[in-house]
Amino acid sequence: MTDAEKTIREYTGAKIRIMEVCGTHTHEIFRHGIRKLLPENIELITGPGCPVCVTPVDFIDEALWLAERGITVTTFGDLVRVPGSEKNLAAARSTGAKVKIVYSPLDAVAYAAENPCEQVVFLSVGFETTVPAACLAVEHAKKAGLKNFSLLTANKTMPEAYGVLAGSAEAFLYPGHVSVITGTSLYETLKQRGISGVVAGFAAEEIIRAISVIVENFKKGEPFFENCYPNVVKAEGNPAAVRVIERTMTACDSEWRGLGIIPKSGLKLNETYEAFDARLKFEMPEIKGRANPACRCGEVLRGDCRPYDCPLFGKLCNTENPVGACMVSSEGACSAYFKYGIGK
Repeated sequence: MTDAEKTIREYTGAKIRIMEVCGTHTHEIFRHGIRKLLPENIELITGPGCPVCVTPVDFIDEALWLAERGITVTTFGDLVRVPGSEKNLAAARSTGAKVKIVYSPLDAVAYAAENPCEQVVFLSVGFETTVPAACLAVEHAKKAGLKNFSLLTANKTMPEAYGVLAGSAEAFLYPGHVSVITGTSLYETLKQRGISGVVAGFAAEEIIRAISVIVENFKKGEPFFENCYPNVVKAEGNPAAVRVIERTMTACDSEWRGLGIIPKSGLKLNETYEAFDARLKFEMPEIKGRANPACRCGEVLRGDCRPYDCPLFGKLCNTENPVGACMVSSEGACSAYFKYGIGK
Protein backbone atom coordinates (compact mmCIF):
# COMPACT_ATOMS: atom_id res chain seq x y z
CA MET A 1 0.00 0.00 0.00
CA THR A 2 1.38 3.43 -0.91
CA ASP A 3 1.45 6.30 1.59
CA ALA A 4 -1.37 7.98 -0.38
CA GLU A 5 -3.56 4.88 -0.21
CA LYS A 6 -2.82 4.55 3.51
CA THR A 7 -3.88 8.17 4.09
CA ILE A 8 -7.17 7.56 2.29
CA ARG A 9 -8.00 4.17 3.82
CA GLU A 10 -7.22 5.28 7.37
CA TYR A 11 -9.25 8.51 7.23
CA THR A 12 -11.94 8.49 9.94
CA GLY A 13 -12.99 12.17 10.08
CA ALA A 14 -16.04 14.04 8.84
CA LYS A 15 -17.44 13.14 5.45
CA ILE A 16 -15.62 14.62 2.46
CA ARG A 17 -17.44 15.03 -0.83
CA ILE A 18 -14.99 15.48 -3.70
CA MET A 19 -16.33 16.62 -7.08
CA GLU A 20 -14.29 15.66 -10.14
CA VAL A 21 -14.69 18.46 -12.69
CA CYS A 22 -13.46 16.59 -15.73
CA GLY A 23 -15.12 13.77 -17.61
CA THR A 24 -11.76 12.13 -18.19
CA HIS A 25 -11.22 11.95 -14.41
CA THR A 26 -14.64 10.34 -14.03
CA HIS A 27 -13.82 7.67 -16.58
CA GLU A 28 -10.32 7.02 -15.19
CA ILE A 29 -11.69 6.71 -11.64
CA PHE A 30 -14.06 4.03 -12.89
CA ARG A 31 -11.50 2.33 -15.11
CA HIS A 32 -9.00 1.92 -12.27
CA GLY A 33 -11.61 1.02 -9.65
CA ILE A 34 -10.49 3.91 -7.43
CA ARG A 35 -13.81 4.10 -5.59
CA LYS A 36 -13.03 0.69 -4.09
CA LEU A 37 -10.18 2.31 -2.12
CA LEU A 38 -12.41 4.85 -0.43
CA PRO A 39 -13.89 4.53 3.06
CA GLU A 40 -17.56 5.43 3.41
CA ASN A 41 -16.76 8.94 4.60
CA ILE A 42 -15.03 9.91 1.34
CA GLU A 43 -17.40 10.29 -1.60
CA LEU A 44 -16.54 11.08 -5.21
CA ILE A 45 -19.27 12.86 -7.15
CA THR A 46 -19.31 13.95 -10.76
CA GLY A 47 -19.63 17.54 -11.90
CA PRO A 48 -20.07 19.56 -15.09
CA GLY A 49 -16.83 18.36 -16.66
CA CYS A 50 -17.97 17.84 -20.22
CA PRO A 51 -18.79 20.66 -22.66
CA VAL A 52 -21.38 18.60 -24.52
CA CYS A 53 -23.12 17.71 -21.24
CA VAL A 54 -23.51 21.31 -20.08
CA THR A 55 -24.75 22.61 -23.45
CA PRO A 56 -28.46 23.44 -23.02
CA VAL A 57 -31.34 22.31 -25.21
CA ASP A 58 -31.69 25.89 -26.49
CA PHE A 59 -28.38 25.62 -28.32
CA ILE A 60 -29.33 22.36 -30.06
CA ASP A 61 -32.58 23.97 -31.18
CA GLU A 62 -30.61 26.94 -32.51
CA ALA A 63 -28.39 24.60 -34.53
CA LEU A 64 -31.48 22.85 -35.87
CA TRP A 65 -32.97 26.23 -36.80
CA LEU A 66 -29.90 26.90 -38.96
CA ALA A 67 -29.75 23.41 -40.47
CA GLU A 68 -33.41 23.48 -41.48
CA ARG A 69 -32.86 26.72 -43.38
CA GLY A 70 -30.31 25.24 -45.77
CA ILE A 71 -27.25 26.33 -43.81
CA THR A 72 -24.46 23.77 -43.53
CA VAL A 73 -23.85 22.98 -39.85
CA THR A 74 -20.42 21.59 -38.99
CA THR A 75 -19.68 20.05 -35.63
CA PHE A 76 -17.80 17.43 -33.64
CA GLY A 77 -19.46 14.02 -33.59
CA ASP A 78 -20.91 13.89 -30.06
CA LEU A 79 -23.12 16.92 -30.50
CA VAL A 80 -25.22 15.48 -33.35
CA ARG A 81 -26.78 12.97 -30.93
CA VAL A 82 -27.73 15.43 -28.18
CA PRO A 83 -31.52 15.79 -28.14
CA GLY A 84 -33.14 19.13 -28.86
CA SER A 85 -36.74 19.87 -27.95
CA GLU A 86 -38.11 17.68 -30.72
CA LYS A 87 -35.15 15.88 -32.30
CA ASN A 88 -31.39 15.92 -32.69
CA LEU A 89 -29.09 16.98 -35.52
CA ALA A 90 -28.67 13.39 -36.68
CA ALA A 91 -32.42 13.16 -37.25
CA ALA A 92 -32.37 16.45 -39.12
CA ARG A 93 -29.57 15.11 -41.31
CA SER A 94 -31.60 11.99 -42.11
CA THR A 95 -34.35 14.19 -43.55
CA GLY A 96 -32.04 16.23 -45.76
CA ALA A 97 -30.43 18.88 -43.56
CA LYS A 98 -26.73 19.34 -44.21
CA VAL A 99 -24.95 18.42 -40.95
CA LYS A 100 -21.27 17.68 -41.43
CA ILE A 101 -18.89 16.09 -38.90
CA VAL A 102 -15.46 17.73 -38.75
CA TYR A 103 -12.38 17.00 -36.67
CA SER A 104 -11.35 20.60 -36.07
CA PRO A 105 -12.73 24.12 -36.60
CA LEU A 106 -10.11 24.62 -39.31
CA ASP A 107 -11.68 21.71 -41.22
CA ALA A 108 -14.92 23.72 -41.22
CA VAL A 109 -13.08 26.78 -42.54
CA ALA A 110 -11.48 24.68 -45.28
CA TYR A 111 -14.91 23.30 -46.24
CA ALA A 112 -16.31 26.83 -46.43
CA ALA A 113 -13.43 27.89 -48.70
CA GLU A 114 -14.05 24.92 -50.99
CA ASN A 115 -17.81 25.53 -51.12
CA PRO A 116 -18.34 29.28 -51.55
CA CYS A 117 -22.01 28.81 -52.50
CA GLU A 118 -22.83 27.37 -49.05
CA GLN A 119 -23.13 29.23 -45.74
CA VAL A 120 -21.13 27.17 -43.21
CA VAL A 121 -21.55 27.40 -39.43
CA PHE A 122 -19.28 25.67 -36.91
CA LEU A 123 -20.84 24.80 -33.54
CA SER A 124 -18.32 26.23 -31.09
CA VAL A 125 -18.87 24.29 -27.87
CA GLY A 126 -16.07 23.86 -25.38
CA PHE A 127 -14.12 24.98 -22.34
CA GLU A 128 -10.82 26.87 -22.26
CA THR A 129 -9.10 23.86 -23.84
CA THR A 130 -10.90 23.89 -27.18
CA VAL A 131 -11.97 27.54 -27.54
CA PRO A 132 -8.54 28.65 -28.86
CA ALA A 133 -8.95 26.40 -31.91
CA ALA A 134 -12.30 28.05 -32.74
CA CYS A 135 -10.70 31.47 -32.30
CA LEU A 136 -7.87 30.58 -34.68
CA ALA A 137 -10.44 29.36 -37.21
CA VAL A 138 -12.23 32.72 -37.15
CA GLU A 139 -8.95 34.60 -37.51
CA HIS A 140 -8.05 32.36 -40.45
CA ALA A 141 -11.46 32.90 -42.09
CA LYS A 142 -11.18 36.67 -41.73
CA LYS A 143 -7.66 36.71 -43.13
CA ALA A 144 -8.83 34.60 -46.09
CA GLY A 145 -11.75 36.97 -46.71
CA LEU A 146 -14.39 34.27 -46.30
CA LYS A 147 -17.94 35.61 -46.18
CA ASN A 148 -19.63 32.22 -45.82
CA PHE A 149 -18.19 31.03 -42.48
CA SER A 150 -19.44 31.76 -38.97
CA LEU A 151 -19.63 30.36 -35.44
CA LEU A 152 -22.61 29.48 -33.27
CA THR A 153 -21.07 29.82 -29.83
CA ALA A 154 -21.83 28.10 -26.53
CA ASN A 155 -18.34 28.26 -25.08
CA LYS A 156 -17.93 28.02 -21.31
CA THR A 157 -15.29 29.07 -18.80
CA MET A 158 -14.93 27.37 -15.45
CA PRO A 159 -14.09 29.97 -12.77
CA GLU A 160 -17.63 31.28 -12.18
CA ALA A 161 -19.08 27.76 -12.26
CA TYR A 162 -16.99 26.78 -9.22
CA GLY A 163 -18.73 29.48 -7.23
CA VAL A 164 -22.16 28.11 -8.20
CA LEU A 165 -21.09 24.58 -7.28
CA ALA A 166 -19.26 25.47 -4.07
CA GLY A 167 -21.99 24.01 -1.84
CA SER A 168 -22.00 20.68 -3.68
CA ALA A 169 -18.63 19.45 -2.41
CA GLU A 170 -15.96 20.08 0.20
CA ALA A 171 -13.26 20.08 -2.49
CA PHE A 172 -12.85 19.90 -6.24
CA LEU A 173 -10.61 17.66 -8.28
CA TYR A 174 -9.70 20.39 -10.74
CA PRO A 175 -9.36 19.44 -14.43
CA GLY A 176 -5.81 19.03 -15.66
CA HIS A 177 -6.67 19.85 -19.29
CA VAL A 178 -8.32 23.22 -18.55
CA SER A 179 -5.62 24.09 -16.03
CA VAL A 180 -2.93 23.69 -18.71
CA ILE A 181 -4.50 26.69 -20.47
CA THR A 182 -5.65 28.81 -17.52
CA GLY A 183 -2.74 28.27 -15.16
CA THR A 184 -3.28 28.06 -11.41
CA SER A 185 -3.84 31.65 -10.31
CA LEU A 186 -7.62 31.27 -10.55
CA TYR A 187 -7.49 28.49 -7.97
CA GLU A 188 -5.60 30.74 -5.56
CA THR A 189 -8.44 33.25 -6.01
CA LEU A 190 -11.01 30.54 -5.33
CA LYS A 191 -9.09 29.56 -2.20
CA GLN A 192 -9.47 33.14 -0.95
CA ARG A 193 -13.23 32.75 -1.50
CA GLY A 194 -13.21 29.62 0.68
CA ILE A 195 -13.32 27.14 -2.24
CA SER A 196 -10.84 24.25 -2.01
CA GLY A 197 -9.39 21.80 -4.50
CA VAL A 198 -6.36 20.29 -6.18
CA VAL A 199 -5.29 19.96 -9.81
CA ALA A 200 -4.85 16.29 -10.63
CA GLY A 201 -3.29 14.28 -13.43
CA PHE A 202 -5.08 11.36 -15.04
CA ALA A 203 -2.98 8.28 -14.17
CA ALA A 204 -4.37 6.17 -11.32
CA GLU A 205 -1.51 7.00 -8.96
CA GLU A 206 -1.93 10.73 -9.72
CA ILE A 207 -5.65 10.67 -8.92
CA ILE A 208 -5.06 8.68 -5.73
CA ARG A 209 -2.34 11.07 -4.61
CA ALA A 210 -4.60 14.05 -5.30
CA ILE A 211 -7.37 12.54 -3.15
CA SER A 212 -4.87 11.93 -0.35
CA VAL A 213 -3.74 15.56 -0.56
CA ILE A 214 -7.37 16.66 -0.25
CA VAL A 215 -7.78 14.44 2.82
CA GLU A 216 -4.64 15.79 4.49
CA ASN A 217 -5.62 19.42 3.83
CA PHE A 218 -9.27 18.93 4.78
CA LYS A 219 -8.19 17.75 8.22
CA LYS A 220 -6.55 21.15 8.80
CA GLY A 221 -9.92 22.90 8.46
CA GLU A 222 -8.75 25.73 6.16
CA PRO A 223 -9.42 26.41 2.46
CA PHE A 224 -6.63 24.98 0.34
CA PHE A 225 -5.21 24.60 -3.13
CA GLU A 226 -2.37 22.40 -4.38
CA ASN A 227 -1.14 21.65 -7.87
CA CYS A 228 -0.64 17.86 -8.00
CA TYR A 229 0.08 17.92 -11.75
CA PRO A 230 3.09 20.30 -11.80
CA ASN A 231 4.95 18.66 -14.68
CA VAL A 232 2.10 19.62 -17.03
CA VAL A 233 0.19 22.46 -15.36
CA LYS A 234 2.21 25.63 -14.84
CA ALA A 235 1.27 28.70 -12.85
CA GLU A 236 1.25 30.89 -15.97
CA GLY A 237 -0.85 28.48 -18.08
CA ASN A 238 -0.59 28.79 -21.85
CA PRO A 239 -0.20 32.51 -22.63
CA ALA A 240 -0.47 32.02 -26.41
CA ALA A 241 -3.84 30.26 -26.07
CA VAL A 242 -5.10 32.92 -23.66
CA ARG A 243 -4.03 35.70 -26.04
CA VAL A 244 -5.92 34.27 -29.03
CA ILE A 245 -9.07 34.05 -26.91
CA GLU A 246 -8.61 37.65 -25.76
CA ARG A 247 -8.15 38.82 -29.39
CA THR A 248 -11.38 37.26 -30.67
CA MET A 249 -13.80 36.64 -27.79
CA THR A 250 -15.38 38.51 -24.92
CA ALA A 251 -17.02 37.27 -21.72
CA CYS A 252 -20.80 36.90 -21.67
CA ASP A 253 -23.51 35.40 -19.50
CA SER A 254 -24.09 31.77 -20.41
CA GLU A 255 -26.70 29.10 -19.72
CA TRP A 256 -25.41 25.76 -18.40
CA ARG A 257 -27.56 22.64 -18.45
CA GLY A 258 -28.56 22.03 -14.85
CA LEU A 259 -26.90 25.16 -13.50
CA GLY A 260 -28.93 27.88 -15.21
CA ILE A 261 -27.47 31.17 -16.42
CA ILE A 262 -24.10 31.93 -14.83
CA PRO A 263 -22.94 35.56 -15.29
CA LYS A 264 -19.67 35.97 -17.21
CA SER A 265 -19.20 32.23 -17.65
CA GLY A 266 -19.37 32.19 -21.44
CA LEU A 267 -17.39 33.47 -24.41
CA LYS A 268 -18.82 35.08 -27.56
CA LEU A 269 -17.15 36.78 -30.50
CA ASN A 270 -16.11 40.36 -29.81
CA GLU A 271 -16.99 43.41 -31.96
CA THR A 272 -14.01 42.88 -34.25
CA TYR A 273 -15.32 39.47 -35.27
CA GLU A 274 -19.10 39.90 -34.93
CA ALA A 275 -19.51 39.42 -38.71
CA PHE A 276 -18.69 35.77 -37.94
CA ASP A 277 -21.39 35.46 -35.26
CA ALA A 278 -24.12 33.19 -36.70
CA ARG A 279 -26.82 34.59 -34.41
CA LEU A 280 -26.25 38.09 -35.77
CA LYS A 281 -25.51 37.07 -39.33
CA PHE A 282 -28.73 35.09 -39.78
CA GLU A 283 -30.87 37.31 -37.49
CA MET A 284 -31.73 34.35 -35.34
CA PRO A 285 -34.77 34.83 -33.06
CA GLU A 286 -34.59 33.97 -29.38
CA ILE A 287 -35.13 30.22 -29.12
CA LYS A 288 -36.13 28.52 -25.86
CA GLY A 289 -35.76 24.75 -25.71
CA ARG A 290 -37.73 22.18 -23.71
CA ALA A 291 -35.75 19.49 -21.93
CA ASN A 292 -37.28 16.04 -21.35
CA PRO A 293 -38.77 16.40 -17.83
CA ALA A 294 -37.94 12.80 -16.94
CA CYS A 295 -34.21 13.24 -17.69
CA ARG A 296 -32.14 14.11 -14.58
CA CYS A 297 -28.92 15.19 -16.36
CA GLY A 298 -29.12 18.60 -14.72
CA GLU A 299 -29.16 17.09 -11.23
CA VAL A 300 -26.29 14.75 -12.14
CA LEU A 301 -24.23 17.74 -13.26
CA ARG A 302 -24.84 19.51 -9.95
CA GLY A 303 -23.90 16.42 -7.95
CA ASP A 304 -27.45 16.22 -6.57
CA CYS A 305 -28.01 12.67 -7.76
CA ARG A 306 -26.20 9.72 -9.30
CA PRO A 307 -26.93 8.68 -12.88
CA TYR A 308 -28.61 5.50 -11.66
CA ASP A 309 -31.10 7.62 -9.68
CA CYS A 310 -32.60 8.76 -12.99
CA PRO A 311 -35.64 6.63 -13.92
CA LEU A 312 -34.47 6.51 -17.54
CA PHE A 313 -30.91 5.29 -16.81
CA GLY A 314 -30.09 1.95 -18.43
CA LYS A 315 -33.68 1.54 -19.60
CA LEU A 316 -34.94 4.10 -22.09
CA CYS A 317 -31.58 5.89 -21.90
CA ASN A 318 -28.38 4.06 -22.83
CA THR A 319 -25.33 4.70 -25.00
CA GLU A 320 -27.11 3.35 -28.09
CA ASN A 321 -30.22 5.44 -27.46
CA PRO A 322 -29.22 8.44 -25.30
CA VAL A 323 -32.03 10.56 -23.93
CA GLY A 324 -29.81 12.98 -22.03
CA ALA A 325 -26.56 14.74 -22.92
CA CYS A 326 -24.64 12.99 -20.11
CA MET A 327 -25.27 9.65 -21.83
CA VAL A 328 -24.33 10.99 -25.28
CA SER A 329 -20.86 12.27 -24.63
CA SER A 330 -17.91 9.92 -24.31
CA GLU A 331 -16.91 12.03 -21.27
CA GLY A 332 -20.38 12.13 -19.73
CA ALA A 333 -21.10 10.88 -16.22
CA CYS A 334 -24.05 8.70 -17.29
CA SER A 335 -21.95 7.23 -20.07
CA ALA A 336 -19.23 6.32 -17.53
CA TYR A 337 -21.66 4.73 -15.07
CA PHE A 338 -23.31 2.79 -17.89
CA LYS A 339 -20.01 1.63 -19.39
CA TYR A 340 -18.26 0.55 -16.19
CA GLY A 341 -21.21 -0.46 -14.04
CA ILE A 342 -22.72 1.36 -11.11
CA GLY A 343 -21.26 -0.93 -8.46
CA LYS A 344 -17.57 -0.36 -9.20
